[in-house]
Amino acid sequence: MRKIKVPGYMKSLITGICIGILIKFFIMDMLVVNGTSMEPTLQDGQRIIVNKLAYGIAKPFGSNLILAWNRPDEEEIVVFLYKGRLVVKRCVAVENTPLEYSNESEYTLKIKDREYPLTELQYNLLKETSSVPEDTVLVIGDNYLNSIDSRTYGFVPRMNILGRIKVK
Repeated sequence: MRKIKVPGYMKSLITGICIGILIKFFIMDMLVVNGTSMEPTLQDGQRIIVNKLAYGIAKPFGSNLILAWNRPDEEEIVVFLYKGRLVVKRCVAVENTPLEYSNESEYTLKIKDREYPLTELQYNLLKETSSVPEDTVLVIGDNYLNSIDSRTYGFVPRMNILGRIKVK
């Protein structure tokens, strides 16, 4: 049987590609912001870097963590999958954070000293929950008047948060 000799540069190229794939799947990724829901913090078309090791190890091509070692804190910008798309939102409340609702003059959600507007549908979805459930977070876009977020689709399981965004 005849051996095929692979040139040194090919070995280096293949090794580099393998390392790049590992970095993209498990350590960090670069994304482009699509939409205005995180303005003014993140602009439509802006490139951002995701720290995929911030909360654990994500399952490649999956929507959750294989192994978790950290939890998101309030005010962190996180990445998760929703309906097969990567979504970037701000974590505004973590598990056991009290939630207050009002339907007096308009529907609102109050978290600590901050109020967020709700539609009647969003109010009816959330009103029965007095605090953020265990192992979940509440995420809202910074441009909350133009954001589809936890007010619409509910709490995000902690194991579904795939990374954290660092903003300068």
